[in-house]
Amino acid sequence: MNLYALLQQRTESAGPIRVGVVGAGKFASMFLTQAATSPNIHVVGVADIDVTKARGALARTGWTPERYAATNLDAAARSGSTAVIDDSAALIAHPAVEVILEITGNPLVGTDHALASINAGKHVIMVNVEADCMVGPLLQRRAAEAGVVYSMAYGDQPALICELVDWCRTVGFDVVATGKGTKYLPEYNYSTPDTVWDYYGFTAEQLESGDYNPKMFNSFLDGTKSAIEMAAVANGTGLTPQEEGLNFPPAGVDDLPSVFRASAVGGSLSKRGTVEIASSLNRDGSNVERDIRWGVFVTFEARTDYAVQCFAEYGVHTDSSGRYGSLYRPYHMIGLELGVSVASAVLRGEATGSPTGFRGDVVTTAKKDLRAGDLLDGEGGYTVFGKLAPAERSLSQRALPLGLAHGAKMIRDVAKDQTVTWDDVEVNETLSAVQLRQALETEFRAELLASR
Repeated sequence: MNLYALLQQRTESAGPIRVGVVGAGKFASMFLTQAATSPNIHVVGVADIDVTKARGALARTGWTPERYAATNLDAAARSGSTAVIDDSAALIAHPAVEVILEITGNPLVGTDHALASINAGKHVIMVNVEADCMVGPLLQRRAAEAGVVYSMAYGDQPALICELVDWCRTVGFDVVATGKGTKYLPEYNYSTPDTVWDYYGFTAEQLESGDYNPKMFNSFLDGTKSAIEMAAVANGTGLTPQEEGLNFPPAGVDDLPSVFRASAVGGSLSKRGTVEIASSLNRDGSNVERDIRWGVFVTFEARTDYAVQCFAEYGVHTDSSGRYGSLYRPYHMIGLELGVSVASAVLRGEATGSPTGFRGDVVTTAKKDLRAGDLLDGEGGYTVFGKLAPAERSLSQRALPLGLAHGAKMIRDVAKDQTVTWDDVEVNETLSAVQLRQALETEFRAELLASR
């Protein structure tokens, strides 16, 4: 509750927190518009392979040209201005930078950036959930060994969900389920970048703003992003996915305590202590009343009859038994809230959510019949989508993690809706993301066997 006071004290004593931003898409733009007016944050540099795009993001988000006119990082560090460059390695290595925001969305390069940041002694705010759910548990261990923070991004739904779970446990309730809302119908699993805008209904004017990447938005629609984020939540909270992954039951805010409880007591869950998604659409395509499409929630059970009595006395909305309640946040503001993670990492040495184990995984699933010789195009593309699975099942099936389905070449046919495995593809073994993922599988397979 005193994070802002700590920020002010830090600025007065040592100047603003010095940040490096890698990637200049929509999420970064939302952070940059907040940083533009914050005296407590100094964006030393923005690195993107498209410098023109990065400069456009700054101009669009309220930055005056003279603020990002620095010709190099040294000049930016001295003057308090911002350099826009295409060299992420230089930004990560620069001694003025304290914390790196990895916002590329690419799990392969994101892994490289996170490793380089940890090795350089920088805190890492891993906006790149695609990389986090693939190799985050090992990145967190590497960061802890190096004495730096590896953190989820506050404002993105996984961190906000972890916060709700932490609240629930701290005050003494049993966590039954947690998750978020989204727009979902089963047919969306097969959406492609060619069909995504028809489902979203964005106007031509919106699309012309430059912030809308069809593959990224398609990954939200086809269920992949939900699987990615719920894997991250499972790994960060100790909750475990259902064996079948995600079912996306339709539910509004008034339905949460009833829907997100075990099927044995009338709910939709095959187990408790899990993660799930609330669809904002009924299966017939009609809108759910009072949906939670933009929000997050946790459902919990009272441990004593007296707590149940208190629920009734203080107007807590519960299921019919009076024992199950839910707390929800109706929306999230993504990059607009990212400063909380920056301040928490630098000033408190605390992550706003971070993997504590490997419990959930996102397995590559064929979006259509795949043939030997096909090249996979990763999340949000034409060839595959991601499904949530318990990590133990993913390992036993040798499932290919979705983050490695970028450019992987099929060497065997895989039918539509079937899991793509390591044995079905040819991957580039020289990539650090591949090597780190293989190390993660070896390490956690051994831990799972030891725990039996």
